[in-house]
Amino acid sequence: QVQLVESGGGLVQPGGSLRLSCAASGSIFVLYAMGWYRQAPGKQRELVATITSGGIRNYSDSAKGRFTISRDNAKNTVYLQMNSLKSEDTAVYLCNARRVIAPYGEYWGQGTQVTVSS
Repeated sequence: QVQLVESGGGLVQPGGSLRLSCAASGSIFVLYAMGWYRQAPGKQRELVATITSGGIRNYSDSAKGRFTISRDNAKNTVYLQMNSLKSEDTAVYLCNARRVIAPYGEYWGQGTQVTVSS
C-alpha cells in the first residue's frame, strides 16, 4: 500500500504558476503509474495528467500546453507544473497512484487546494 501527500497548492492570480508535489511512501514507487486529478465544487473528479514509471505522459485537453507532469523516481515524488493558470483551474488537486502489477490497487492523497483568483 502506498501513502500519498500533496503539497504546493495555494492562491494565485490568473496567468500565474504553481508547482504541486506528491510524495509517495510505503511501497516501491516505480510499480505505480502516477496521476493528478482535480475536483471543483459541484463537479465530478476529472483527470488532469498521468505519467507511467517510464515517463510516458498523458494530459487532458484543458491541461495540454499549460501543465507538465513529471516524476523523480529517486525521490518517490510526482510533480505538476501549472502555468498560465485560469480561474477555471480552481479545484482541489488530488494525487493518484495506480499499481501496474499484481496485487493491483489504486490510492489517493488528501488533495491540495488551488485557487486562481485576482
